[in-house]
Amino acid sequence: MNVVLVEPEIPPNTGNISRTCAVTGTVLHLIEPLGFSIDERHLRRAGLDYWEHLKLVTHSNLENFFRNIPEENFWLLTTKGTRSYTDITYSRDDYIIFGKETAGLPSELLAAHPERCIRIPMGEKVRSLNLSNAVAVVLYEALRQQGFPGMD
Repeated sequence: MNVVLVEPEIPPNTGNISRTCAVTGTVLHLIEPLGFSIDERHLRRAGLDYWEHLKLVTHSNLENFFRNIPEENFWLLTTKGTRSYTDITYSRDDYIIFGKETAGLPSELLAAHPERCIRIPMGEKVRSLNLSNAVAVVLYEALRQQGFPGMD
């Protein structure tokens, strides 16, 4: 599995997500520009001693990232999605793509791929879940569907 963060802004969120990716054997892709340095102590602190187990790939921009993945293997997480993340059948090669904390994914990307837009159901009075929580919710559903490969 692959988790993709497009222009993440908050170091502790990315640190927590990196830890989740490390313990699940998931590749973490970071799309630049980042709102922080990967070397920031807050990022590393949230990831604790898991950094050596993290498969991390950085990409200079979203266009370069999309040049290297198959179109049928990605899902865009957005509050604007019409299908629930639980309605999807995930494969080991999928990329689950999340936008930055303050703005989500670019509207042009969502408009170009409406069939790839999925959401986490939530109440109407709040905007969204914390990014690291959203990643964990969707990633663990994808891994559950696959029988938690490589995990005991």
